[in-house]
Amino acid sequence: MMTNKDILHIAMEQSAADIGCKAEDFLSDKNVVVPLNMGSNAKRYYKLPIGCDFISYGNNVVAAVTDEVADIVAEYISKFEFYHCFETPNMHWLNERLSSKGQTTCFMAEYYLPDVNRLASLPCVFEMRVLEKGQFEDLYLQEWSNALCSDRKQLDMLAVGAYDGGKLVGLAGCSADADEMWQIGVDVLPGYRRNGIASALTSKLALEILDRDKVPFYCTAWSNIRSVRNAVKSGLIPAWAEMTVKPADTVKSMNT
Repeated sequence: MMTNKDILHIAMEQSAADIGCKAEDFLSDKNVVVPLNMGSNAKRYYKLPIGCDFISYGNNVVAAVTDEVADIVAEYISKFEFYHCFETPNMHWLNERLSSKGQTTCFMAEYYLPDVNRLASLPCVFEMRVLEKGQFEDLYLQEWSNALCSDRKQLDMLAVGAYDGGKLVGLAGCSADADEMWQIGVDVLPGYRRNGIASALTSKLALEILDRDKVPFYCTAWSNIRSVRNAVKSGLIPAWAEMTVKPADTVKSMNT
């Protein structure tokens, strides 16, 4: 099985491919600015246009920028401690200056990787079944929309379901969002929550992914406490934070 060092290295190599930097840039004690170059091996959910992508693995900020916002971003990451670049009120400073370029901050999230020293298959009060590709085609329903993505069915590779008799009550699925990294999502029916089902499914799926020599990863908003708790309980730990800048019109369209 891969070590934590192996897993982190693969994640950094992937992030470097996502934005066009070097993996070692994330280990520097100084902030780094590079031209945005979304490579052909970038994670499949990345979509242009992107004005800037900020990534931190806890050592610094690496900012991949377009020429239009390069000076603003360089000033921003030199003005604040790197970990404060992902927080308000500092983001207001950034947005005020980006507005003249028709840009604004957009997506922001924290990403988790498995800690192989803690990751273990957790018990579940219900039967768990591993579902290979081709065995979950009839599960693209609203209640499983975090576990499976109907818009990108071809990327869904594997799932683990929890069954109360013949009834599916929880589902974790993973998508091949990168060549070496599969992203986990999980859903549990409302009446079955707070029974440890989500963490049992997540940990089981993470182990199944590692058994296939891929790296499982998990994404959540800081404010989604339920999801954060599930990640931690499942044996996953925070690995990197990411924030994107996009055209203001694109962000506006998301809110209509």
